[in-house]
Amino acid sequence: MAGFDSFIFSIFLIFTGAAVMSTAALYTRQSLLVAYIVLGALLGPFGFKFINNVAAMREIGNVGIIFLLFLLGLYLRPQSLFHLLQKTIGVALISSIAFAAIGFGMAFSFGYGMTDSVIIGITMLFSSTIICLKLLPTLVLHHRHTGEVMISILLLQDLIAIVALLLIHVIGENGSISWQQIALIVSSLPFLFIFAYLMQRFVLMRLISRFGDIREYVFLLSVAWCLTMAQLAGYMGLSEGIGAFIAGIAIAANPISEYIAENLKPLRDFFLVIFFFCIGVTFDFTYLPQILLPTLMLSIAILTLKPLVFRFCLRRIHEMRNIATEVAVRLSQMSEFSLLIAYVAAQNNLITHDASSLIQATTIITFIVSSYIVVLFYATPLAVTAKLRRD
Repeated sequence: MAGFDSFIFSIFLIFTGAAVMSTAALYTRQSLLVAYIVLGALLGPFGFKFINNVAAMREIGNVGIIFLLFLLGLYLRPQSLFHLLQKTIGVALISSIAFAAIGFGMAFSFGYGMTDSVIIGITMLFSSTIICLKLLPTLVLHHRHTGEVMISILLLQDLIAIVALLLIHVIGENGSISWQQIALIVSSLPFLFIFAYLMQRFVLMRLISRFGDIREYVFLLSVAWCLTMAQLAGYMGLSEGIGAFIAGIAIAANPISEYIAENLKPLRDFFLVIFFFCIGVTFDFTYLPQILLPTLMLSIAILTLKPLVFRFCLRRIHEMRNIATEVAVRLSQMSEFSLLIAYVAAQNNLITHDASSLIQATTIITFIVSSYIVVLFYATPLAVTAKLRRD
């Protein structure tokens, strides 16, 4: 019989608790993502201590990121993607420099050391791929320019985040990074694209054309392809999510991609509930008193300055006013990569636990507030009114 510390009991607590908290969130017009994060804080080791095996839950939640990025790739045609990346690279670079400088300056002014301030600044420049895509209707992603512009900026940020994570990991282990390691990182990405192209042309498409009418087989093949590319990217020192994204792009041009995307949504949502739950679980409340003021100031800076900077940059490349505003508002939070960078930097003794807790707290606050704003004012699958609810 399963005990109270079993995996099944943990899953029971997460999804039963999420159902209860989500009901309360909908009645009070809050985002469901907020409900998942608050539930994690309540049940985790710094709350009522019902769930202590945080590492296992985090690993399961990360699968949600892999499937989310795979689905993102399925919706993007390669030609459209490269065109948008060329157009928005200036926006991504200018905004990244601005946000990193603001974060560094504010952290340094609060008395944090040079290394702490640099890493805090780096974590500020990212927006959440998970939050933005979870709150982005498929209709927008598929048919409107708004979603494509936002996604191209997020992808460029994700590439910067992956490089930052690799540098932090290597420097933490060796104290420096060699040109050989840099060359390996740079060459891995083209290899993945070439491998994915060859596989889809000579293997995947032939299998789908022959057995595509067997839905169960298509489902299994798509999951296997996604996880294979994720594992290959991980072995090459890149993010598993990047591998999954490339896997999606590789078959996006085939009509079967729409069917695959629709059938993988429930699987994605299952793992993403656990992912957001783990964000709440991992927050350490013992550092809250000393980081409260800088957390609030950084959160206010992000929530007010990010929309302004993004809107300004997008208007400079001649985006329409309403599109620039909506994309800017949707990008006005920190990222799951911010949490990951804080975790990796702390594990490698590059930053203090105080600085790590500051990054975590600021990320959670910006997640909650930005999600609430988007849910209230823009079309989203989690909107609190039927008028704005779009899946």
